[in-house]
Amino acid sequence: MTTPIALTIAGSDSSGGAGIQADLKTFAALGVYGASVITALTAQNTTGVTGIHAVPADFVTAQIDAVFSDLAVGAVKIGMVAQPDSIDAIAAGLTRWSPRHVVLDPVMVATSGDRLLAAEAVEALRTKLVPMASVITPNLPEAAALLDTPIATSEAEIEGQGRRLLAFGCRAVLIKGGHGQGAESIDYLVSDEGVIALSAPRVATKNTHGTGCSLSSAVAAGLAKGEGFEQAVRNAKSWISAAIAQADRFAVGHGHGPVHHFHKFY
Repeated sequence: MTTPIALTIAGSDSSGGAGIQADLKTFAALGVYGASVITALTAQNTTGVTGIHAVPADFVTAQIDAVFSDLAVGAVKIGMVAQPDSIDAIAAGLTRWSPRHVVLDPVMVATSGDRLLAAEAVEALRTKLVPMASVITPNLPEAAALLDTPIATSEAEIEGQGRRLLAFGCRAVLIKGGHGQGAESIDYLVSDEGVIALSAPRVATKNTHGTGCSLSSAVAAGLAKGEGFEQAVRNAKSWISAAIAQADRFAVGHGHGPVHHFHKFY
């Protein structure tokens, strides 16, 4: 018997809706055993981030080595990396252990608008982690920030930014359309094989805390279970759309509440 295992390398959200907590909930909801490497502690709730305490890079390294030396990790999801030293530690760890699949969510800003990545770390993220990724999953503002360009407003601009991001060395780019407009939320999967548009009805809810974390984790979960790349992305899109659609069944906090990770179960 083999157990699918996914590892999240990300920051902790004390309110439980995003970051490590959202990733582990996603893995569990999709039948995958979750392990974690914590890069930062955040003092955070549904209304905002009041503090960030970065984990020292050598302890990030210690966590990575502890997990990989014992667990058969099928896929890695990387979220909040916080600072350049952490990026160096993660890049070195991935080089050392060579996981088959790496899903990179270039987390820069929380749903509340608070910045989660130091400005000086953007270049390190772009040059050291993006080339190691099987897929990166930026939203529209994050894609623009990685390229130092205005936010895309049309399908042609989104596809163009996706192709420019591919040139950084990742194998695929999933640009998330949640920040767009219109009746449908359309994500664009861009690779050397072409562009696939994945659409779902846009849900009118403010409870979207942790959406990006959870989508990227769902992709990693699918890859850990042995799903093909495109199928893992399609399944993740379907799952997160349902989690958003069921988010208003929760009454959590006074700001942007969490999505319903376990909508299939209760």
